[in-house]
Formats: sequence, structure tokens, C-alpha cells
Amino acid sequence: MSRILNRLSHMRAMRRWRRAARSAGRTDLTALREQRNRARELRSHLDRLIHVADGRLALPRIGATFFPKPHGWDWSWRPELWRGPLPVPGLSSVPSRSTLGDEATLFHDCDRSELTLRQLRNTREEDLAPFGLRMDVFRFDGSFLSLVLDLPPEAIDGLTRDHLIRVDTVVELEKPIEIFARLNIRHGPNTEQLVRELPLHEPEVMVEFDLAYTSLNEKRIEKAWLDLIFEAPEMNQVTLRDLTLCRVRRAAL
Repeated sequence: MSRILNRLSHMRAMRRWRRAARSAGRTDLTALREQRNRARELRSHLDRLIHVADGRLALPRIGATFFPKPHGWDWSWRPELWRGPLPVPGLSSVPSRSTLGDEATLFHDCDRSELTLRQLRNTREEDLAPFGLRMDVFRFDGSFLSLVLDLPPEAIDGLTRDHLIRVDTVVELEKPIEIFARLNIRHGPNTEQLVRELPLHEPEVMVEFDLAYTSLNEKRIEKAWLDLIFEAPEMNQVTLRDLTLCRVRRAAL
């Protein structure tokens, strides 16, 4: 019964808005202004519903955390940007230090930002991540551009110099550029930094950070984050279809 009543209510609302749309050209301006305000309020809710529904009803499933992991892993993570829909799915003319979700921050030193960031739904058969990130860069007058991902507390819980941190990503480029991954680990007053260039020419875009070659103070680890650094990004479109991290304890040297 409730489904029938909901259907009837929906049909009445549709007829009301259809009449309002057809007569908008001759409606009194005061009434038209009120209709416009109501329509805008309704549209904001509809747009949000459609965005969430499109995400939940498409494949891969929202919240998917599955991805291939090496033998012996003891922690793995796919950031929220690639895992589920964000409340604000995109930004334009992005200022430095702008955040997209709770974990990703964009840094640059442009005088005038001509950058856009947009979360997009992955629907290709080979995609394992539900979402991707697309960055469009037009004119770029800065000297650096980086996307910073804050790692969760679990990433550093029990972290030692016997660990490898592995980063896997799926990247699409409009034209070739260099992208570097930099792992940062703060321990006390010091911060260890390890840099690797992403092998974009290889089928598997993966880098590993070996903590054995650092001066990491295991007892004072406070925070870790990953920088993705884009070299000469002007007039390019970069799509990160997926990005995952995992931690592996390697055999003693």
C-alpha cells in the first residue's frame, strides 16, 4: 500500500513541476522567483542522490578493498578517494593546500591556479577500485605540484626498519610526464624521506620503499604520509584509476 501511495505522490509532484516548467515564460515574477528557489533546493538533493546511487549501483562495489598483495603482508590500504564517494567530488581553480576528502591534499606554488580535481567512477572491466581521481592541468606557472596522502595510524603501528612499503597505482596520462612517489615518516624531530620514480613505461606501476636503509627511530614514529610529485604537468590530464599501499616484513639482511 505504501508503495502505491509513494507512486501517486511522485506522479502528483511530477505533474506540478511539469506545469510550472511549461508556464515559466508567463508566470508572475514573484511566483517565478519562489519556484526557482524551490527548484534549486530540490535539484541539490536530486544531484546528491544521483551521485551516490550511481556510485553504489555500479561495479566495482563501493568500499572495495580487494587488490593483489605480496606474500607476508601485514597491513594494506586503499585511500578513501579510491574507495568511496566523497561529499565534494571535485574542485576547480584549486588553491594550494586544498583537501579532497579527509586524506588527500594538493600542494602547488602557482600564482594563478588553472587546476581541476575530480573524483570519477571506475566502470572498466579491469578496474578493482570503485573510484579514480582525474587531475586536469592547464597553464602552470609554478615550480612544483604534489598530491599528499596522509597514511592512517595503522600504517605505523608496529612499523620497523625490517619493513618494505609497497605502492601500486594505475595511471593514465594524456601525454608522458614523470611522477615521483616520496614516502615521509616523522620520528621525533626528524623526518625520513625516500623517493622513487614511478615506472610508468612498465605494465605494473609499482615502487617499494626499503626502510632498512633509513635512520628510522622505531620507538618515536609519529606520522607517515605519501607525496605524489608531478613534474612539468602543464597542459595534461592525469587519471589515477587506483592507488594502494601495503606493508611487508622482509627477510633479515
